[in-house]
Amino acid sequence: MNDRDDAASDAGSRELAAEDRSRTRIRAEIWIVLGLSLGQSAVYAVVSLIGKLTEGPLRDQTATLNASESTREYLDLTYQVLGIAFALVPVALALYLLSANGRSALRTLGLDRTRPWFDVGAGVGLAALIGLPGLAFYFIGRELGMTATVVPSALNEYWWTVPVLILSAMQNAVLEEVVVVGYLMTRLRDLGWELPATLATSALVRGSYHLYQGVGPGIGNAVMGVIFGYWYYRTGRVMPLIIAHTILDIVAFVGYALLKDPLGLP
Repeated sequence: MNDRDDAASDAGSRELAAEDRSRTRIRAEIWIVLGLSLGQSAVYAVVSLIGKLTEGPLRDQTATLNASESTREYLDLTYQVLGIAFALVPVALALYLLSANGRSALRTLGLDRTRPWFDVGAGVGLAALIGLPGLAFYFIGRELGMTATVVPSALNEYWWTVPVLILSAMQNAVLEEVVVVGYLMTRLRDLGWELPATLATSALVRGSYHLYQGVGPGIGNAVMGVIFGYWYYRTGRVMPLIIAHTILDIVAFVGYALLKDPLGLP
């Protein structure tokens, strides 16, 4: 082997070592981002589900979203706004990490403004596609005893209740779709994962942090995760998913807040 061959071999070894370090860094990054956001929520959701199952039948349990944090109006408002704002920090972290090496995170995830009408139209269509089957799945889960009673809003009735519920819906949508679909699937692709494994991982993460509502919502959200993940794979755009998710949560949160008393909901 001559000097040229030795140099080529050394360069190849250095390239492989650098690639291994990059993969290790990406794996650690994924664990950190999930540990600060929805992965943490998944762990708490599993513990909550175990608690519900050991307490009694799931159909007799309640899962409350958007609960009041204080009986004092403006202190409660402060807590709500702070909770929404800080929940978006992992989104900023994910976008920052994806922006390394000159890559535009917004363009990579389809969060730019290049296709606004497509994003809105697709978002509305996805909301319709997911919404009615999701509602049916909830009631079937209740009948089968796989789902707790979900209370979408337990906020006291103030002038700011509806605006806060809308902001909460938007925060949920941005956090979940950017982190679990856009960021996670992009990073798994960077690691060389194939589509089936990437879709399954994204969907299982989504389903896991909904388990506090019961086994039924966990399965239903995993199915939703497959649909949303495949959409992102085919289009490269997360924005329609954010719009669809926001619509679904606004209908659930605000609709429940406005109709619970007339309809005698819990």
